[in-house]
Amino acid sequence: MIRQLRRVLGPEHQGQYTRFLVWATIYGVLQGLAVSLLVPIARNLADGDWSGAWRWIGVLAVAVVCCGIAHYIQAMRAFGVALVVLRTMHLNIGDHLVTLPIGWFAGKTGSVAQIASKGTMAAGGAAAHLMTPVVIGIAAPASVTVSMFFFDWRIGLALLIAAPLIALAARAAAGLIARSEHAAHEAAAESSERVIEFARCQPVLRAFGRTSDAGYPPLTEAITTQQKVARRTMIESVLGLALNGVAIQLVFTALVVLAAALALGGDLTGIDLLALLGVATRFVQPVSEIGEFGGALRQIRGELTRIQNIMDTQPLPEPTRPATVTAPGQVELDHVGFGYEPGTPVLDDLTFTAPPHTMTALVGPSGSGKTTITRLIARFYDVDAGTVRVGGIDVRDQTTEDLMAQLALVFQDVYLFDDTLRENIRLGRPDASETEIDEAARLAGVTEIADRLPNGWDTRVGEAGAALSGGERQRVSVARAILKRTPIVLLDEATAALDPENERFVQRSLETLREHATLVVIAHKLSTVVNADQIIVLDEHGRIAEHGTHDDLLARGGRYAAFWLERSSTRGWRLEAAPS
Repeated sequence: MIRQLRRVLGPEHQGQYTRFLVWATIYGVLQGLAVSLLVPIARNLADGDWSGAWRWIGVLAVAVVCCGIAHYIQAMRAFGVALVVLRTMHLNIGDHLVTLPIGWFAGKTGSVAQIASKGTMAAGGAAAHLMTPVVIGIAAPASVTVSMFFFDWRIGLALLIAAPLIALAARAAAGLIARSEHAAHEAAAESSERVIEFARCQPVLRAFGRTSDAGYPPLTEAITTQQKVARRTMIESVLGLALNGVAIQLVFTALVVLAAALALGGDLTGIDLLALLGVATRFVQPVSEIGEFGGALRQIRGELTRIQNIMDTQPLPEPTRPATVTAPGQVELDHVGFGYEPGTPVLDDLTFTAPPHTMTALVGPSGSGKTTITRLIARFYDVDAGTVRVGGIDVRDQTTEDLMAQLALVFQDVYLFDDTLRENIRLGRPDASETEIDEAARLAGVTEIADRLPNGWDTRVGEAGAALSGGERQRVSVARAILKRTPIVLLDEATAALDPENERFVQRSLETLREHATLVVIAHKLSTVVNADQIIVLDEHGRIAEHGTHDDLLARGGRYAAFWLERSSTRGWRLEAAPS
């Protein structure tokens, strides 16, 4: 675990951690030495050698003072290390997470939350509260054992033999305690994931009468599994502590029997026996604490391993010498193949180009890979075959910063932060002026929203924008894209579920974006599709079935014509009352 903590701290803080360990070791050695000094003091008192006894008492006083000083220094260093561990881990994890591909996060929300909260706190607590007794539990008995060889080699030898036996028992107990730790973590992560899902999906669940966790089987199952794992962990923890306690008592009993035998044989005086029993007690106590903390240490090692696994996850590779954009605003997919799972392709040999300042609409059935295309353009994933070029350059030859500076993304599921309306728009370009924010808001129809909110622009929109409707959140997302003023804008079903008023604002915003940007749009609304410069029609296998303008595709009478006919016919539907 010491090596794991050193890796987490990094080279710049390893010296601080080493100094803490040195002072903890000094504290433990001084503890053992102070206890061992009881033996010569007792012998001198028994022999009536008062001057010798006072000399040893003086040495003991010095040892106690030094022990107190070492205790204070190591305690302060322990807290310092704990704070550094917490700060370093949070910063390092956060910095590393933003470099990982978006696809890595699928299904890991609960696990990452557990690691970033419980895992980091546990590791910081281990540095402050667990490592000190563990180091003392090794250093103090070692000091006592060495000292005993100077006073009675037989007791020293017995302690030397007892130490590894206790250590083996403690190791076995720790292994028993920690055996279910991985399963407990996985169960807790799954339960957290389901709780988050349960909270987020309340509108859907309530609409169908699922108002309790019993009405949502995944959450009920996750909680039940966590309870079963917790019971098993508790049972194994009790067994581990019992094993460790029995081993400690057996060793202590053996030491008492040996000391008593030596006393009865005349090799030890009664005062020697009492002093040695006190030393034996001080030998056993810190060793027993190692066993008590062993299970916790194994759990901390598990948390550190999971943290390190995140840190060892390789980010998408970035070039050391990024290429310079040669065709601003151009998007090109060249014989692209991709699948989320091996052997299950989503896109197959896909090739098309979206020229600068044009609008390309992606049309096709569900599962044809429309959203996947936008994700590959934004490099949420790397392609399995072929090349995706943005600005004329392979996205793999650009840094994430350079690539995202060319893109603005407007997706159907919009996330707003629990901040003011203005600050949520400012996210598009943090250095934008108030005038630029106001203009972007006006074009996207957000000004009208601000005018009727209780605190206007200073109204907080709530977590995930809960204070706004879905259409209003979409307008804010479009305002971000307008404010960012990138050469390329990706829109995934931006108008799919909007009412006429919100759709009107979004459509007007698209026209504004089209004046200075290339648009790649996934859309099912006829008004969006018909205005595209080119339409890419995908089939069920992620291949291009047709491409061309609206009029060209209608004239061919293929998939797109059938799609258009279907949408045109449904547009004229209306509901009428049944005859009485």
